[in-house]
Amino acid sequence: MAEDGISFNVKSVNALPDMHVEKEKVMSFQEILNQHELVLVDFHAVWCGPCKMLAPVLQELHREMGHTVKILKVDVDKNPQASEAFRITGVPTMILFKHGQPVWRQSGYMTLPAIKSVILDHQN
Repeated sequence: MAEDGISFNVKSVNALPDMHVEKEKVMSFQEILNQHELVLVDFHAVWCGPCKMLAPVLQELHREMGHTVKILKVDVDKNPQASEAFRITGVPTMILFKHGQPVWRQSGYMTLPAIKSVILDHQN
């Protein structure tokens, strides 16, 4: 995983609506992860059917828990270095980071209640 000091800039990291990205400042992926206690990263692809099904689930998660967890979307085709660093072999793959460290990982579609349960289990 990328904990060994690998630093890279992520292209096309899309945050759900409330994330303000300053165009003048390029942040490393680790810097983004370290900004918030909990960060859920959705590694996805535009051609992926289950990824498209997961998108509205993550939007609802943002509406319900955006104050608790930051949600980022990383397109694996546009960010092969990120995909390689986190050993992403299938999409969608979600990784939950706490204080910049991965604490949970799951590939495939998940329901809103299941994702919320994981986040609540890792709070505090």
